[in-house]
Amino acid sequence: MSDIQYTPRELLACVAARLLKDGESVFVGTGLPLVGAMLAKKLHAPNMMAIYECGAVDPQPRQLPWSVADPWTLYKAPVILSMSSVFGHSRAGYADVGFLGGAQIDMYGNINATCIGPYDKPTVRLTGSGGANDIASLCQRVIFMGLHLPQRFPERVDYITTPGFLDGPGARERAGLVGGGPWRVLSHLGVMGFDEETCRMKLLSYHPGVTVEVIQEFTGFELLVDDDVHETEKPTEEELYILRNEVDPCQLFCF
Repeated sequence: MSDIQYTPRELLACVAARLLKDGESVFVGTGLPLVGAMLAKKLHAPNMMAIYECGAVDPQPRQLPWSVADPWTLYKAPVILSMSSVFGHSRAGYADVGFLGGAQIDMYGNINATCIGPYDKPTVRLTGSGGANDIASLCQRVIFMGLHLPQRFPERVDYITTPGFLDGPGARERAGLVGGGPWRVLSHLGVMGFDEETCRMKLLSYHPGVTVEVIQEFTGFELLVDDDVHETEKPTEEELYILRNEVDPCQLFCF
């Protein structure tokens, strides 16, 4: 297995797929989350129900959609809803997992997609929440995917667009949020989770060729390290074959 060649994006797609279980309902997004969800469905989760922001529920696309609004997301979907209605799945407690991204994520898993710098005088104005707040507030497990850089992993985000554990233990409950909150953070350097007692982000695994020290250097706060921290499992031959031949043969996202 050590001789298998793969790209960093292929590794992330495989890691994302492994986190999804058969029978779950999953809010997917454009890019690698979408690839990971399709890979999981072909490998070990045939009964996983993918939910797209455009309103499609559990479609059977013949090829990889370019985005969550691509017409292929509607192909053979048993249910097609409005955007507002599809987010009702999370409000009603039917969404198990949600994939999210953003410009910043902090030590408590709060996500910023609104602005960099002060809200009233930002240096950069971003796109905002979309449906991310709904997903993070109400899904049972939230998976964040993004680049791992100090400015993207600050101790506190400049603006809480999407709630994680807010300011620590008990904060989600006090705010009335029913979802389980942030669960995993997938970056180009490693896989993070969250400590049950402190709600702080902790390192679970480092990708091949990366070290714990490198990941800490690229994190803007003290990252907790799991007692069982280990190297991320490399993609298997089966995972890469399905990914390259059935999920993303044109290398739209896994180049």
